[in-house]
Amino acid sequence: MQDGETMSGWAAEAPQEERPAGSREKGLNRVLNILEFLHANQRAIGIGELAKGLNAPRSTTYTLVRELVEAGLLEMAGDGNRVYFGKKLYLYGMAYMRGNDLLRRGRQEVDTLSRETGETSELCMLQSGRYTIIHSSPGTRPFRISSATGLQIPLPWTASGRLLLAGFDRSRIEAMVTEDDLVLPDGRKIELDNFIDDIGKARVTGYCVTSGLVDAYTKCLAAPVFSAPGKVEATMCLVVPIDTSDARTDELVALLRERAARLSIS
Repeated sequence: MQDGETMSGWAAEAPQEERPAGSREKGLNRVLNILEFLHANQRAIGIGELAKGLNAPRSTTYTLVRELVEAGLLEMAGDGNRVYFGKKLYLYGMAYMRGNDLLRRGRQEVDTLSRETGETSELCMLQSGRYTIIHSSPGTRPFRISSATGLQIPLPWTASGRLLLAGFDRSRIEAMVTEDDLVLPDGRKIELDNFIDDIGKARVTGYCVTSGLVDAYTKCLAAPVFSAPGKVEATMCLVVPIDTSDARTDELVALLRERAARLSIS
């Protein structure tokens, strides 16, 4: 079966594989891999591309996707030959937000900060070894800064990454950061020792400012949100034009630290 074929023929064409001992755990891992792959790509994916990207058997991928579609966790997109997240996952996410006090209050603080400053504001957390935007509120500038909820970026590219890793020992940081993570979009490479030094400085100062890392036009200001003394649970960030004056940057950092402290558990 080719990617151009729709879901309707899967039940007849996908072979039914016997499930040996331990296959349930393997099947669960494959389901999680499918969800991670879709999240990382941020778009609907053809089933053949999905199987290839996961290096998984095509027939097994067909079977798992069909079951996830039937459960409402995935949906067929476009002309019916691609798959993406389903409405049920959205409902689960909304339930998580209602039950998570930090996320609920953090969204409010981010939206308020964006309105007050006119700058793009974000709430960010560590997820799957990546800096992840949990909530984003665009600024009022005509020039729109790229920022989207759910976007994942290598930790060394961000101010938040330097705060989210504060308190981690070197071996743990090395285990989380790959060589590719240290290469910026423009090809420059961040030295691991310099990155680790930046983490130590951010921990001491209680904030971090980076310029021209993700792109040449912006700088990122970040302040830590603590879930316990010394434990950084999240960050609040502002993404501003790189030519923002030092005085304005200092003003925004002070405001950011004040709002992040509101969210923190002392």
